[in-house]
Amino acid sequence: MTYHPKSEFIHTMKTRGFLADCTDYQGLDEALLKGTQSAYIGYDATAQSLHVGHLLNIMMLRWMQKCGHKPITLMGGGTTKVGDPSFRADERPLLGPEQIDANIAGMQQVFEKYLTYGSGPSDALMLNNAEWLDNLNYLDFLRDIGRHFSVNRMLSFESVKSRLDREQSLSFLEFNYMILQAYDFMELHRRYGCILQMGGSDQWGNIVNGIDLTRRVIDGEVYGLTSPLLTTSDGKKMGKSQGGAIWLNGDMLSPYAFWQFWRNTTDADVGRFLKLYTELPVDECDRLGALEGAEINEAKITLANEVTTLLHGVDAAQAAEATAREVFEKGGVGDDLPTLTLSAAELGDGVSIVQLLVKSGLAASGKEAKRLIAENGAKLNDEPLTNAGLMLGPDVLTTPIKLSAGKKRHALVQIG
Repeated sequence: MTYHPKSEFIHTMKTRGFLADCTDYQGLDEALLKGTQSAYIGYDATAQSLHVGHLLNIMMLRWMQKCGHKPITLMGGGTTKVGDPSFRADERPLLGPEQIDANIAGMQQVFEKYLTYGSGPSDALMLNNAEWLDNLNYLDFLRDIGRHFSVNRMLSFESVKSRLDREQSLSFLEFNYMILQAYDFMELHRRYGCILQMGGSDQWGNIVNGIDLTRRVIDGEVYGLTSPLLTTSDGKKMGKSQGGAIWLNGDMLSPYAFWQFWRNTTDADVGRFLKLYTELPVDECDRLGALEGAEINEAKITLANEVTTLLHGVDAAQAAEATAREVFEKGGVGDDLPTLTLSAAELGDGVSIVQLLVKSGLAASGKEAKRLIAENGAKLNDEPLTNAGLMLGPDVLTTPIKLSAGKKRHALVQIG
């Protein structure tokens, strides 16, 4: 991007690494200088919690608000009934209205940690596209909206093309998704004056559709801005770990496990992640990211503390750091480790070490647990585990035991 932004928001997006592309940098930049503007990101309610993969875009909304503008979190109560086909090999399972509402409630808990909602000029809005999608008349919609979409063009979008190229079925239901998403943008502009849709770069085609539709139907001037699809320096998709998704809801992933995820960041990613996921000044992020040797570990602790404080609060971050230091530096057990509590019935006469590794989340399957043990990657109370057939009886569990997978992942097991 050769254009030098004048608005605080675009400048922040550029200097901190949030920008992949924009439909009109200069037009958007000038619009943001004219006063408070609103921007939205849409979230389909496919799970009870958002995960780390969503955090980049949540931070974009947070910066939007910090720069004096109005963020909109659009919950996909309507579009979740259809399912986004983008870059998926198969159709999403369809959810019922009760599950969708429960998922939205869980996701709202996260947004409230990052955004201030209310009725002020730059207070965030929480909206649900079921508000306008649930009552659409199909024939009117086809005639008024459908006529603006070229099937030839829709088939050329990478998200659709990749599915068809692999000869995988794309249902008519899913094919409608991009029309509904475009309609969302138009309705948000019409109802709330929203001028900007943001999203990951995989949403570019859907965003452009919404811009075209808004211009054609109501002659509205709107913009699109995308963030890069983030991978770690070793090429993995951001937010995936051996233990599964890194959820943002504290009841689905403990604050300690969340903190530990960031503490385990690879050296090459520290500076970039500090700019994207914290609010530390850019110069400080660059300084910390350039540290080497043992010093980079302190930079990782800073990253973990800053990100955890934003989501779970400063007390949770400090407790996680104290537990980590207790476990790693002093060889102790730590008060805040993820804990698996077994009932007497579950324990019975004994339980296998393989089962405990899986139940505690340290291994994804029995096969992985056995591989960990075979490769000397598992420990029981800091002693290497060598016997995959080991059974632990009630006598061993009279006090909590500590299980470890590798050097960085630990859990406690106790009888409830």
